[in-house]
Amino acid sequence: MRRLLTVLLFAGAALLGVVTPAQAHNVLIGSDPEDGARLAAGPERITLTFDQSVRRGFAQISVTGPGGTRWEDGGTAVDGARVSVGVRPLGPAGQYVAGYRILSSDGHPVAGKVTFTLTAAGTGTAAQPAATAGATPATASQAPGLSAQAAEAAQNGGAGMAVLWIVGALVVLGGATVVALRRTGGPGAQR
Repeated sequence: MRRLLTVLLFAGAALLGVVTPAQAHNVLIGSDPEDGARLAAGPERITLTFDQSVRRGFAQISVTGPGGTRWEDGGTAVDGARVSVGVRPLGPAGQYVAGYRILSSDGHPVAGKVTFTLTAAGTGTAAQPAATAGATPATASQAPGLSAQAAEAAQNGGAGMAVLWIVGALVVLGGATVVALRRTGGPGAQR
C-alpha cells in the first residue's frame, strides 16, 4: 500500500509539472485617450493597450459619436499588446465610444469600450465614408484574413486546448494507477 501511495504521489507531481496553468484573458490596462477623458479637440488615433499580446486578424475598434455616427478611419492595427485605429476629425460635442473586440492571447474573444467626451465641436462632418457606413464590428466569420485556427478559437472560446490537457492528464494518471496497482499486488495484479 505504501508503494501505491508513493507512485500516485509521483504521478500527481508529474502531472502538475506537465500541465501548464491556463492563460487569462487579455485585460485592457490603458488607452489613449483615457477612459472618461474630456477633450477640447478630437484625437487622431485611438490606442488601446492590453496586458498581453493580441492575436492578429481579429481585432476591431469602432468609434461612435453622438447620433450613432461612425468616426473610425481605416483598419484596426495590432502591434503586440497595442491595438489602434485612426479617427476622422470629430464633429459635434458630446460623448464618443470606442468599442473594441479582440482575440485574446489564450484564444478567447474579449470585448469592451472606452468612452471620452468632446467638449467643443470639431470640424468633422456627420457624413460617413462609404467603407464604414452602416458597418458593425467584425465577427469571427466576417473578419477578412482571419485564420481558420483563430476562427475556431473564437467560436469555441479556446476550449479545445483545455479539453486536450484534461484528457492527457487523465490518461497519464490512469496509466500511473495501473502500473502502481500491478506493482503492489492490488486488484488485477499478475502473480
